[in-house]
Formats: sequence, structure tokens, C-alpha cells
Amino acid sequence: MKNHLELKNITAAYDAHPVLHDFSLSVERGELVALLGASGCGKTTALKTIAGLLEQDSGEVWLDGENVSRVPAERREMSLVFQKPLLFPFLNVAENVAFGLKMRNLAKAEIGAKVTEVLRLVQLAGFENRLPKQLSGGQEQRVALARALVTNPRVLLLDEPFSALDARLRVEMRNLVSRLRQRLQITTVFVTHDQEEAVALADRIAFLDDGKLEQIAAPQDFFTNPRTVETARFFGWKVVEGKAVAENVIETPIGKFNQWQFDKKIKANQILQLAFHTSRAELTAKNFDSQTADTIISGKLERAINLGAKSLYFLRTADGERLEIESSAEIPANDSEIGKTIKIFIPANAVRIFIGLTFCLFSLPVACHLLPA
Repeated sequence: MKNHLELKNITAAYDAHPVLHDFSLSVERGELVALLGASGCGKTTALKTIAGLLEQDSGEVWLDGENVSRVPAERREMSLVFQKPLLFPFLNVAENVAFGLKMRNLAKAEIGAKVTEVLRLVQLAGFENRLPKQLSGGQEQRVALARALVTNPRVLLLDEPFSALDARLRVEMRNLVSRLRQRLQITTVFVTHDQEEAVALADRIAFLDDGKLEQIAAPQDFFTNPRTVETARFFGWKVVEGKAVAENVIETPIGKFNQWQFDKKIKANQILQLAFHTSRAELTAKNFDSQTADTIISGKLERAINLGAKSLYFLRTADGERLEIESSAEIPANDSEIGKTIKIFIPANAVRIFIGLTFCLFSLPVACHLLPA
């Protein structure tokens, strides 16, 4: 599938403060790509650059094989939905949605038909004559979405449009956007700092850190195959520094990892970083044979929260490392367990190793084997 939208080596700054650094991104036609990262990482700057609201210092924006880097925003045929709906308070719902069509001097009958259809799509049929002050937050955002879609844009841009809504409304709007995108097959770039939102909506996630693209991949890849330490940390991996002390042993603050099939590039005394995803870990209070048990490390329970089907456990290892594990283990989440030593089991495919700027994944015979330090 041919790329519909491309950002090539974009560098952008605000008041001489660099925000994006050599940022490149390709989006296929009909694809939804989420720009994800912490506040200030450059997500909204990238979106404004795509929309033409911010002129990049260097690099190019391409749309359908055309360089639109110097094309004004109003001629790029893109629609942007902001965090706040920004509706005209003196216009009713139908008039707000029709505003962009009127600017194009379309016939009144055509405008009416398009407005009626798009309000039906966003589930606001019957709301045509209401003013913004008569709408809930979720309804206002639906109007903003309808106004963006009614002009049939080449690219839909969403800048954290659900961040001001409560949890229930956010899920509803998420589901609505997903249904609309599948129906309309519109190319969409969605900015969010919410990991769950990105995973729920995106075909691919572009993770940014400090103005740089760290990784772009399908959502599940970030939980199984992070390419950088920054990406791993953001997606809930526990990262610890390690040192290769022998052919098949890595020492870390939380224990020794052994029985690895090391790549030849791993040398004795080499410093590296080891990560495992806490969502893949399981807990048990049972004793174990340290010579045969799979992937084990110990920690003292400091706090536990019962979440129903699972519980959230806060543990501290002997070296002072804190771990947060969500588990369905049969360990009571109450004060009577506080201070007890808990064993943590980590499957082999939940462990990754990073050496410098290079990612390494080592195949294991059964499981990575952790022993107390």
C-alpha cells in the first residue's frame, strides 16, 4: 500500500528551542497512526507541522506524492480536531458543522444533506438546533468531529480530543472514532499521551521521546519487542543495569541471570541494561529449588491492592529496587502479608537486553533463570 502522508527529516523549534529532531514518519492510506509520548516530546508539534499550522525549520511534508511543505494550511485539505471542541457558541449544531462547507460556497441543499449524514454518523441526529451550551462535553466533541469529517478531508488530525472527558465518555468516543475510521477509510494521525488509548485505536504507534522517533510498530510489539530503553520504560518494562561477569551470567541489582545462550558479542565485564515486562510476571509464596526453578527473584511485599480478578503488589528487592506487579497469584492482598518475601517468576520471552544503543534479544532454552544476589 502506497504511503499517503510522509514527513521527511523534520526539524522544528519554538523560539529557538528545538522540539523535533530529524523526525521522519510515513502513514499509509486509510491507516491510523498514534503519536504517543510524554508531555513535551514533540507530538503536537509534529501534528501542527502536518497541518501547516507550524512551519518546520528543515525537512519536508509530502501528501499523495506531492511536496506540500510550503502549501498553506487551508489548502492542504486536512481537518484538525483539538483538545477543546472550539465551537461557535452563537451557532447551533447544524450551523457549526456546516461552517466549513459554507466557506466553500456549496449549494444550500448539498450542505444540508452532508450535515444530516455526518450528524447521523456521529450519533447526533436530532441535535441540529441545539446550541453548544446545551450539549455535554462528549456531545460537543462529537460536533467537532462531525465538523472535521463533513469536508471529506484527505487526512484527519486529532490532538488529544478526549483528554477532557471522563473515563466512560473517552471509551465511547474511542469506539466511535474506530467505527468511523473503518467505515470511511480516512487516513488519521492521532496525538495522545495515553498508552491505553493508543493501543485501543492505532494500527501503528509512533513513540516519541525528546523530539525523536524511538520506535514505530504495531501496538503489541511495544509489549513484546521494544527497540530502545526509553520505549521499554514507557511501556511498563522494568529496566535494570547489568554486568556480564561470566560466559553465561549477568549480575543486576535484583539478582543474577544465568543459563543464557549468549551471543558472541557479549563479553565479560560488559555493561548492559536488562528489562522485563512486569505484566508478564507472576507471583507465588511457595518455596522453590534455586537450581531448577524458572525465572525467579525475591522481593519483600510493601503494599498490595485488591483489584478484583487480580491484585497489584508493590515489592522491594534486597538491593532496594522497587517492583510493581499486577498478578492473579493466590496471595492475599491484605496487611497480614506485608513484609513477607514473595517469589517473582518471569517467562523467558518477557526479558530483553540492551547494549548501548543496540537492542539484543537472546533465545533461551527454557526460561531465563534468576537467582537471589
